[in-house]
Amino acid sequence: MPGTDVHQHLWSEPLVTALRARSAPPFLDGWTLHLAGEPPYEVDPADHDPDRRAALARADGLDRALVSLSTPLGVEWLPPGEAAPLLDAYHEGAAALPEPFGAWAAANVHTVDAATVRAAAAALDLGGFAGLQLPASALDGPEGLARCAPLLDLLDERGLPLMVHPGPAPQSGGVPAWWPALVPYVQQLHAAWFAFRAFGRPRHPRLRVCFVALAGLAPLHGERLAARGGGRGAVDPDAFVETSSYGPKAADATVRALGIDVVVHGTDRPYAGPADLALGEAAGHAFRVANPHRLLTGKERPHDL
Repeated sequence: MPGTDVHQHLWSEPLVTALRARSAPPFLDGWTLHLAGEPPYEVDPADHDPDRRAALARADGLDRALVSLSTPLGVEWLPPGEAAPLLDAYHEGAAALPEPFGAWAAANVHTVDAATVRAAAAALDLGGFAGLQLPASALDGPEGLARCAPLLDLLDERGLPLMVHPGPAPQSGGVPAWWPALVPYVQQLHAAWFAFRAFGRPRHPRLRVCFVALAGLAPLHGERLAARGGGRGAVDPDAFVETSSYGPKAADATVRALGIDVVVHGTDRPYAGPADLALGEAAGHAFRVANPHRLLTGKERPHDL
């Protein structure tokens, strides 16, 4: 079944070069990644070979795979002068990736001012980017959403979606390697999901938004939300979740909580591959074809396409 994967990461040559030009985190020493508050990490260069990754995408049956800047690097949180060369390199490289790749643009969230918005607008214009990805940690409450509102206004004006991705998450000493993915990443997504519901949606009533990793399973707390006076039964048709890192049990529970029309396919390659969600052919078509089309275009996909 052809379709779209809305969540992959692929470091292009310009981004790798820009990371190697730095001497403070985030930076690459060869293929050893150094991040603030984390031990060095050995990157597999094959994971960022565009020809190999394009072949994997085709093997997955994709006609589109959207890559984004790896938010755990912390690039978006750097001061603007430090972030700009890395963001420029990311956009340059992502715009030049071969088919079937597309990309999400990125933006500085350390300082959101007129220059930040102009840079984000220029990036969106560069190579037909699908929309803008921002860190969940920048959108985890009313203050963050208010600070990032000019970037969300830009997306509103252009009719483009927002992707919300967790990170960065510096580790304290002694935690296992899986800790960031299971604790701070999930917490960030959980907070961003409910912050957008409470504060983002009223200000941006038309904005389409997608939370990676099933929004850290925040939608499953609907019963608790209702019990605490947060309302019940109202599914936001423009708040999507993507499936990376989860399997049949979590996907089934999320569909029961939100319905099938706001779940989209994502893998988080190269960190994970596609999973069989065991929900049937109709669900697979919705996740991979119909729902990504509506997320990215705001329109229902014609049945004959």
